[in-house]
Formats: sequence, structure tokens, C-alpha cells
Amino acid sequence: MNVANKITILRVLLTPIFFGLVLYYKPEQDYLRFIALTIFVIAVLTDAMDGFLARFLKQKTPLGTIMDPIADKFLLITSFIALTVWSGSIKLPLWLPIVVVSRDIIIVIGVVVIFLTNGNIKIAPSILGKLTTFFQMMAITSVLLLYKHSGYIWDLAVIFTLLSGIDYVFRGAKQLNGTHGKK
Repeated sequence: MNVANKITILRVLLTPIFFGLVLYYKPEQDYLRFIALTIFVIAVLTDAMDGFLARFLKQKTPLGTIMDPIADKFLLITSFIALTVWSGSIKLPLWLPIVVVSRDIIIVIGVVVIFLTNGNIKIAPSILGKLTTFFQMMAITSVLLLYKHSGYIWDLAVIFTLLSGIDYVFRGAKQLNGTHGKK
């Protein structure tokens, strides 16, 4: 197992720790919020680091190709759910994790359908997908920082979540129709 894959696994392992800290947080125990924020930032940095190392060291692996997006989804979905029910003065609205989780479920179902139909699938992250991940991570960070204008950031996250979801549906439809890569 290479370094990039180990870093991805670290992100997976940090996620339940973050989740627990957020759920046990009470305003009178503000240190838990800062520990959760630190763990989340470390997890975000591992996302950037594992991809960079895999490319830089030319160690891209099938495991990393699968585990990296799963680790991202695990971290983000867990974070959105936790910050909807936590005791902070700023909470995510309930509809927000519903949008995020629904998009990811639709993408996973699409991947399974394409694989079962075509026998293979070409998964490539899009710029909209990367922007979605960025704004989702910023939304979580802003809530943990109790930033009073977090709503603007999570609105951007939702916009990019919806746009990237639509983009992935169209890209998936092209693969189903056998027009992937054709003009």
C-alpha cells in the first residue's frame, strides 16, 4: 500500500472522530468545536495531499481511484448530517444534507447502472465536482467557525451540488447511450 492510499485511509479514520466530537459538543465545551475543526481541516488537507502524492510519485492505483472519492463522500456526508443536529449556534438546515446525500445516491445508482449495462465505466471528476467539494468543505468549515454569514457559503455549496449532479447525470447518460467521447 502506497503513501497516498495510507493518507486516504487516514481521512476515513478521522471521520468518525470528527462525527463524535461534533455530536458531543455543547457550547460550554467549546474546545470540542476547535478539536473537531482541527480534525476536519486535517482531513481536508489529506484530500489534497493524497491526490498530489499519487500524481507526483506516479503511484495512482485502482484502490486509490476508488477509495479517494469514497473517503470524500464519507467525510462530507457525515459532516453535513452532524452539523444539522449539533448544538452549535449556527446549524445547517435539514434540507441541505438531503440535497447533498440525494445527489451522491443518484451518482452511485448511475455508476451501478452504467457498469451493469456497459460492463465498464469511465469515472472522471469534473471541474463542477471539484468546485462542489470545495464549497461543501467551506460550508462545513464556516459553520464550525460559527461564521454568521455561513448561509451564503452553504447556498453556494448547494448550487454547485445541484449543477454537478445535473452534469454527472448528463455525462452518465452519454455513457449509457454509448456516446462517451464522441462528438
